[in-house]
Amino acid sequence: MSEPTRGARTSTPLHWKIAIGFLAGLVLGLVVHYGIGTDADWVQALTRYVTTPFSQLFLSLIFMLIVPLLFSALVVGVSEMGDIGSLGRIGWRTLAWTILLSGVAVVLGLVMVNVFRPGSGVDPVLAQQLLAEGAERTQAIVRDSAQQPSGLEMLLSIVPQNVIGAAANNANILALMFFALMFGVGLVLTPTPQTAVLKRGIEGLFEISMTLIGLVIRLAPYAVFCFMFNLAVLFGWDLLVKLGLFVLVVVGALAIHTVVVYSLALRFAGGWSPLAFFRAVQEAMLMGFSTASSNATLPAALRVADENLKLPRKVSRFVLTIGATANQNGTALFEGVTVIFLAQFFNVDLSIGEQFMVMLVCILGGIGTAGVPSGSLPVVALICAMVGVPPEGIGLVLGVNHFLDMCRTTVNVTGDLAIAALVSRGEADIEEGIRADTPSR
Repeated sequence: MSEPTRGARTSTPLHWKIAIGFLAGLVLGLVVHYGIGTDADWVQALTRYVTTPFSQLFLSLIFMLIVPLLFSALVVGVSEMGDIGSLGRIGWRTLAWTILLSGVAVVLGLVMVNVFRPGSGVDPVLAQQLLAEGAERTQAIVRDSAQQPSGLEMLLSIVPQNVIGAAANNANILALMFFALMFGVGLVLTPTPQTAVLKRGIEGLFEISMTLIGLVIRLAPYAVFCFMFNLAVLFGWDLLVKLGLFVLVVVGALAIHTVVVYSLALRFAGGWSPLAFFRAVQEAMLMGFSTASSNATLPAALRVADENLKLPRKVSRFVLTIGATANQNGTALFEGVTVIFLAQFFNVDLSIGEQFMVMLVCILGGIGTAGVPSGSLPVVALICAMVGVPPEGIGLVLGVNHFLDMCRTTVNVTGDLAIAALVSRGEADIEEGIRADTPSR
């Protein structure tokens, strides 16, 4: 990581600054919401011309650098493996853990939503109000879902016909990663002086990207303040209370998956201390919660993997860059719960077989969902249409979606780092870290 970021960490750690910005924005926003009201001219001017543009600028700066970072990190990670056998071993282990943990997440979500049945208790008057408020955005999402590739078409879309076009569209980031993966394989298979120079150039691109992102990350505490202030000013706790049972089911399932499932996997399959692991990754978790974007959190996750977890770089760069889009346990869980919630609300009785199909599609949807804010909503609409649930029903959850997006992104980011830690076990060049059999820091 670049020197400016290290210098900042010597005074007050970044995650503490982010936490302070988070709490300050939340408290001040709630005070404004309940004490002054959202109709005040200066409040509307502040959110419209200051906090919202600044938060959007922060995300734009991050996304501007995501393409060179993703490409260079994945190419370098693959090329550093040295042989295709190592790539295959790490790749298959990453895929296996991704499918296993995503499957557990979706099953957990489906069990909880069937037990507590949050969709059966929604007030019809409130539901109609929520549907009317989100009608315009809902129609746009449903249109987007109709354009989403599915089945064989989705698999074929991973191979880009135009890599520049894929790089220009964040929603097709899987295609860019496929190209980077093939490019890295080509570097491994072509050990010449010329490719060695090219590899050093790509390593330089990675270092430049991390340096620039390190400068942008300095703005994170202020951006987090703006995110939370806007959320609290606009919604307060009203929507969370009105859709309380649905929110509690989603957040509860996400919490269980994070605290219980990840901890068990880390302890018994990876030999890691769960407490020390979560202490080490708290900065990335806060960043994921604040930005609601796995891609935007990737730079923080890479730094945490290198500096705190001490993972071998060839593993962390591969797993985390792939995982930013392909390993989204929290998103898969949310999609499953939301589909069943809407089925309950519209009195659509889904059989065990249909719910099993929902589970499979959610796992695939979690792999193919764009790692950007609200990237899962078109997938939810697509799954609803597949099982006979009116996709327009997503208007019910639009109001609370951003908060839930923050929660599930936290789970996604934590899952990426957990899988990187699990895959790292047994790699010859793993550095001494916070393993359960060594004293934790």
